[in-house]
Amino acid sequence: MISIPGRSHRILIKLGIAVLLAAVAPSVRAPTALAADEPANSTDAQPPAQGPEQPQPLEEIIVQAPEPRYVAPTRRDRIGRIWAPVYINNKGPFRMVLDTGANRSGVIASVANALHLPPDASSRLMLHGVTGSTPVSTIHVDSILVGDVLVKTSRMPILPDALGGAEGILGTEGLQDRRVFIDFRHDLIIIARSHNQLAPYGFEVIPFKFERGKLLVVDAVVGSVRCKAIIDTGGQATVANLALKRALSRRAARNPTVDEIEGVTKEIQLGEGYRAPPITFGKLEIRSDHMTFADMNIFKHWELTDEPALLIGMDAIGLLDTLIIDYHRRELHLRMR
Repeated sequence: MISIPGRSHRILIKLGIAVLLAAVAPSVRAPTALAADEPANSTDAQPPAQGPEQPQPLEEIIVQAPEPRYVAPTRRDRIGRIWAPVYINNKGPFRMVLDTGANRSGVIASVANALHLPPDASSRLMLHGVTGSTPVSTIHVDSILVGDVLVKTSRMPILPDALGGAEGILGTEGLQDRRVFIDFRHDLIIIARSHNQLAPYGFEVIPFKFERGKLLVVDAVVGSVRCKAIIDTGGQATVANLALKRALSRRAARNPTVDEIEGVTKEIQLGEGYRAPPITFGKLEIRSDHMTFADMNIFKHWELTDEPALLIGMDAIGLLDTLIIDYHRRELHLRMR
């Protein structure tokens, strides 16, 4: 939670990826399908023939996990996000941040070095972060294992920084039919196959939908304004777009803070921080002392600039007792402390 009053103060907010990753050719061009990956470029590939560009086959990601085999303690990083132990090529575990806003996992350079995998600059991905976009090199890994999720044959981007002391970002690939259980009081994370079970007694059920490349979006109300809320476990703080600020303008307090927002691409954008009205999901109400409003790069990328929207970060999510994300049922199961 962030709560620093006064116009003269500056808050540095560090956010995870909250991105879509799209492949780019070595010359770096704008991707035509933001959530789709192009195959890795071959170093001995011949120049393309003249004429219309031919469509490239989609890269395959195979997930094999017959039975749950993972219940592990976790802990928070320096900015309050959830760490999960992840094995890559049967080595590790590496401390990676669970990021529901990222559709692909990535690691920092030291992990690639530990795996003895040199970055491949000829096969790059476009990294779309909260504050900016940049092309990055990749490594090719044989397996990513977390919980009962085994992802084989994957390209992983080399992140400029995973922030908060983490060694990488754990994205949502392979979680399509999984259930993620996070117990904040006991720092416990369980990733297992969803068996379509109902929410436990005492939990509020919030349906979610996937938008714009597997973004986990729920309907929420901020104050009295209805908006789209993106559940972003990779972000430190809750950040809203300017459309929501305009809708809440009558409630806006004076003397906002100046918030510096740093994303995984290391670019920094400025925002204005105000005392936040409650965020309501169904019957639950989360009260946070601070919310940042900014014209973020990622809102433009997701085409969420004209309607009220916000990224709900760990300053709000971490106030829960338990969070369950059932990807098979497309439901959040929430319990307050």
